[in-house]
Amino acid sequence: MNFATGAIVPLVLASVGALMLFSRREKSQLYFDAFVSGAKYGIETAVKLLPTLVALLCAVSMFNASGAAELLAKLLSPVLGALGIPTELATLLLVRPVSGSASSALAAELFSRISPDSYAGRCASVILGSSDTAIYIVAVYFSAVGVKKARHTLPAALTVMLVCAVLACAIVRLLM
Repeated sequence: MNFATGAIVPLVLASVGALMLFSRREKSQLYFDAFVSGAKYGIETAVKLLPTLVALLCAVSMFNASGAAELLAKLLSPVLGALGIPTELATLLLVRPVSGSASSALAAELFSRISPDSYAGRCASVILGSSDTAIYIVAVYFSAVGVKKARHTLPAALTVMLVCAVLACAIVRLLM
């Protein structure tokens, strides 16, 4: 088995590379040339997105450093408890739509306080695995294509996030 993976995988990768370098997509354009022009477009898009990303990261840092996340989490705890979501996850649910790395750090901190095998720990794991950073995605994708007004996108995305959290906790309760 080791020989097969040690010999076949490099052979397949080398073959794909050779095909890309020497095959033609059309009569005048090589696949490699198409790849290079696509990479150039990707870099231009990344440069256009940089100001949006910097502003979003700055806003997330200010939101967390100000203590607003913890205050809002305390205010939302009774509502989350009524929905079946452990109150320990309030801060995680507030930060998750904005920043994936900050929510991962909050989850690690949560796991150090409570057991990952506890109900809240399992709920946090399922929520992190089944949700995404809605505000980040809307900001980056809409900025990339030049959309100025998000209209109903953000409220719909945040509603889906809340529904996912409620369903994640319900499924954990059902299967635990």
